[in-house]
Amino acid sequence: MAANNQHDSGMKLVNPKHNPTVAALLSIIPGLGQGYNKRFVKGAALFILFAAFVFAFIDFLSEGLQGLVTLGVEQGQDDSRVFISNGILAVILLTFFIGFYAMNIRDAFKDAKRIQLGWQVPNIREGFKNAWDTGFPYLIIGPGFILLVFVVIFPLLFMVTLAFTNYNLYNAPPGNLLEWVGFSNFAALFSIEEWRTTFINVLSWTLVWTFVATTLQIALALFLATIVNDPRIKFKKLIRTVFILPWAVPAFTTIIIFSAMFNDNFGVINTGLIAPLFGDGVPWMTDATYTRIAIIMIQVWLGFPFVYALFTGVLQSISSDWYEAADIDGASRVQKFRHITFPHVMFATGPLLIMQYSFNFNNFNIIYLFNQGGPAVRGQTAGGTDILISWIYGLTFENQQFSMAAAISIILGLLVAGFAFFMFRRSRSFKEEGTF
Repeated sequence: MAANNQHDSGMKLVNPKHNPTVAALLSIIPGLGQGYNKRFVKGAALFILFAAFVFAFIDFLSEGLQGLVTLGVEQGQDDSRVFISNGILAVILLTFFIGFYAMNIRDAFKDAKRIQLGWQVPNIREGFKNAWDTGFPYLIIGPGFILLVFVVIFPLLFMVTLAFTNYNLYNAPPGNLLEWVGFSNFAALFSIEEWRTTFINVLSWTLVWTFVATTLQIALALFLATIVNDPRIKFKKLIRTVFILPWAVPAFTTIIIFSAMFNDNFGVINTGLIAPLFGDGVPWMTDATYTRIAIIMIQVWLGFPFVYALFTGVLQSISSDWYEAADIDGASRVQKFRHITFPHVMFATGPLLIMQYSFNFNNFNIIYLFNQGGPAVRGQTAGGTDILISWIYGLTFENQQFSMAAAISIILGLLVAGFAFFMFRRSRSFKEEGTF
């Protein structure tokens, strides 16, 4: 870039009187800078678009931004949620406006710079053709981007906003007005005994659940894939089909079936297996420790087929020459697994395995469907097997603690994003992308 700038500065100016700074200053009123550059159609179009935007949205922008600050004035009539929604929409529209406004100034400056160097302003037909050629990719991605803004970014911003209000069951709009409380909700998670105890316990169990369940399903999948890949094993297709079957059955159905099987009173695990051997059943649903063991076993059953399919494909791609060379060098089975099989499998599937950890960190289905996050724990607002995502669900739909749920959601999002980014950066498949 420095070389290009030096090259441009060394060029002879064909039109030295045409000043890019003047064009940029004139573009404070959109379109005038383009008119200064003799691009009258483009300037007129920009002026009309910006004028139409201002006249159409000036009232909405002012009211939305003001409402985002006040969150309503008349209690019982003003709905703070509507004020927050309109304020966020106003911020999004204002961001778009500022972006296009800056692009208008930059466009006028660049065109003036090119005119200085002798560039000829294209006629109307050429201008339309150039605009179509350069703008076509943006035209294609535009609808998807707008959908992303209103389907993903808008709800996310709304959730983040609620985390800084006092929105709960006792002052819910429209009967009451919300107020900004700053970081009070985040502080309560660490200062109030009930919230602090619950948060630490739930976070600890979430981390243990994520690590143990995911690691076990990966380890089981790798073990089975390695065994089945052995050339001495017969009926490989049948065995692989059987191992894939748990993946073929909807997880919702499997979890409900297991929930019935682990029932303390009539479940087949107690009545058909444990009670005949030991005399008493195991309190799978009423003791948090046993419930945690049960859902970890179920998740291993549900999760290993997908990882097994990944490992099977990777193992079949490893050249047999590597193993033959290792045999010649006198390597044992453990050494071949350690130095050939394991590194190759981890390199090929590393990013997907990281996503398995991220998925289980937010695996709401198995936690809620098996025992609704229970059993209940005295002195906590969460059950004994609740993870962060299921706790947030309970706070939102059962306790109506919307602001606290939003605050915990922000922490949850930061944890997942930070973990995924850190692991991706450290994975060899990320560092060496494109080398194969």
